[in-house]
Amino acid sequence: MTEPLPAKRAHQKMAQFGRKFSFNHDDPPKMAGVMILLFPKNEEIHFSLIQRQGHPLDPHQHQISLPGGKQEANENLQQTAVRETFEEIGVRPDLIRVIGELSSVYVGASHFIIHPFVGFLQEYPSFTAQPEEVKELLEIPLAHLLDNHKVKQTSLNVRGHLLKNVPYFDLAEKVVWGATAMVLNEFKEVLIGSDFETS
Repeated sequence: MTEPLPAKRAHQKMAQFGRKFSFNHDDPPKMAGVMILLFPKNEEIHFSLIQRQGHPLDPHQHQISLPGGKQEANENLQQTAVRETFEEIGVRPDLIRVIGELSSVYVGASHFIIHPFVGFLQEYPSFTAQPEEVKELLEIPLAHLLDNHKVKQTSLNVRGHLLKNVPYFDLAEKVVWGATAMVLNEFKEVLIGSDFETS
């Protein structure tokens, strides 16, 4: 991640058709930090995803996402991503080695700009999902993200609107789409460009 990032080019491959990428807004967006957390399991590298709970006021209810959340006062965005990872899935901040940052993505549904970070754990962690926020914790082999057969299209009913031909990652039999898929696709392209080994 010391090389120039693919950014918008990678994001557009997993974006809903017609999505706007403008970062110019009359009402300044909120900031969030999220974490692609890598860890060893069964002699392979995995990463964590969460399925969010179904809170009625959450525009992303039930969706699959990376651990993360809103930036608080007096913390930078990397600190946000690490703190939220601890709060949502229970991984201690002192165990997370942050190894890089990916490109930001604007999320129109919640008016956030999310800042993705990549962290690594030396050992398999003791996960503790926060039940009020996390419906399910998923442990995804990194090799699945690199498998082009996992990229598919579907139609989704989102808050009463039918979205057609939505690109997504089929991971753990879940539909991983939207901003999370865009972030993961950039990470995928970075890994492919670096000839990264998943085991």
